[in-house]
Amino acid sequence: MVEHVRVAFGTGILLGLWRGQLAVAPTTAHLLTYYEGRCSANCKFCPQAREATADLRMLSRVIWPRCELKKVLARLKENSNKFERVCIQAVNYLNVVDDLCELVTCVRSACALPISVSCQPLTRQDIERLDEAGAERVSIALDAATPELFERIKGGSYTWQAHLGALEHARAVFGDRVSTHLMVGLGEGEQDMVDGIQLLHDRGITVALFAFTPIAGTPLSSHPQPDVASYRRIQLARFLIVNNLSRAERMRFESGWVADFGVERDVLDRTVKSGEPFRTSGCPGCNRPFYNESPRGPIYNYPKRLSSQDFVAIHNQLGTA
Repeated sequence: MVEHVRVAFGTGILLGLWRGQLAVAPTTAHLLTYYEGRCSANCKFCPQAREATADLRMLSRVIWPRCELKKVLARLKENSNKFERVCIQAVNYLNVVDDLCELVTCVRSACALPISVSCQPLTRQDIERLDEAGAERVSIALDAATPELFERIKGGSYTWQAHLGALEHARAVFGDRVSTHLMVGLGEGEQDMVDGIQLLHDRGITVALFAFTPIAGTPLSSHPQPDVASYRRIQLARFLIVNNLSRAERMRFESGWVADFGVERDVLDRTVKSGEPFRTSGCPGCNRPFYNESPRGPIYNYPKRLSSQDFVAIHNQLGTA
């Protein structure tokens, strides 16, 4: 029986579990399975990883305090109108699927919000269990854009093919309600990332972008965050691909950079002017404020509508000013 769950710090503020100030309020309530030990996987960027020495309250740069599940559910019932979605994330351990199914059932009893489950690769049977429990969407993070990079960063516990296979199982059960994310800045080139986005989009999978975030106590703690200008180009390419405005093979690359996005200039200008490519991507109703960056910047994924000052910065980064 699940007695505790971890709650992202910003989510806990909106639920009234503790006090704090928010530069931007999260639009998704983020929960994380509670486990006394470390994750059985060993992803080199993750503070929860088997060989990491990071604080177990951390996931990315966010603190996730442990809370009593009953208290969280009661507060969620009272405050569900502050959110558009609930996301239940999972570390990997024995019987985690049992805990996920129980958490989904409990959250469904507390509110009517759609529930995403973000987890490790599961069997078709376990994905069906999540569906039966009431999950609205499943996300399985690929993280790396190429098989070779995947092996270096996530290998040992996971394989590229098993992740793609699990995403296909999820597609068979959840249809177009399947997500993944790719992490920019692990050592890939822009073309690698664009090709990875196209591969996943062609398989009917929603692709979110994360920016790599170095965390103390992980093997990649001294690895730099991605160049912001490069991240902007990849964000723009992703938006064009997932909205079927362009394709990776129509884009042109020079010296590892996206040099042409494969669309007419007026289409590109309208897309940039909308600001949408540069906002947080992922499941519907998720803005994930400052998951990858400090509010002081640089901002990789904007969690709200862009200001005129934001547009100036983006035009300078893209060289379209």
